[in-house]
Amino acid sequence: MDADDQPNAVITVEQIRMAKAALGWSNPMIAEKTGLHRNTLNRAENGDGKRSTLELLRHVFESAGLEFIPENGGGAGIRFRERKLP
Repeated sequence: MDADDQPNAVITVEQIRMAKAALGWSNPMIAEKTGLHRNTLNRAENGDGKRSTLELLRHVFESAGLEFIPENGGGAGIRFRERKLP
């Protein structure tokens, strides 16, 4: 099993941007949800984020209904989890 197959694998800069766009979230909104400073979020989006920051972002995005797709020859990505009908 490689790092991309692990539940808490680090997310990429592109996945952060895709997640923000999919959810319609701005950095101020993410800062409020995570308690991270906007400069910390900017660093993460520029590829300079700490592993703990990336793991927290992944957790928050997953809690909002996103699923992270590992790089499998087609590039890493995101998608919304399948919604279960009652």
